[in-house]
Amino acid sequence: GWCPLSPTGAQTTQLLVEPPWRPAVLWNRVTLTCQGSGTAGATTWYKDGQRWGQQGHDSFTVTESGTYTCERPSTGHSPPMTVINDQLVLQVPARALLKGDTVTLRCRD
Repeated sequence: GWCPLSPTGAQTTQLLVEPPWRPAVLWNRVTLTCQGSGTAGATTWYKDGQRWGQQGHDSFTVTESGTYTCERPSTGHSPPMTVINDQLVLQVPARALLKGDTVTLRCRD
């Protein structure tokens, strides 16, 4: 993805998920938090590609499945985060994983 350069180096908008597991599952009471530089509260949210209701809030608890992104004025759009409503899921940690890492999987139903 594209990210602007600033005097301190590359800046990007990040979308954090809590609890920190992927895929994010609706019944887990998922909270999304948008992180990027610029004014606090200047977040624009998108759901399934459309501007969506939680404007101005940097975090919220998801109540509908879908694919979410956020935008911050200085750092642009975040990568997408999909929240699903499946009844049985195999989850992996939401952090970046590297070859050779030991990974805990969890099966949730």
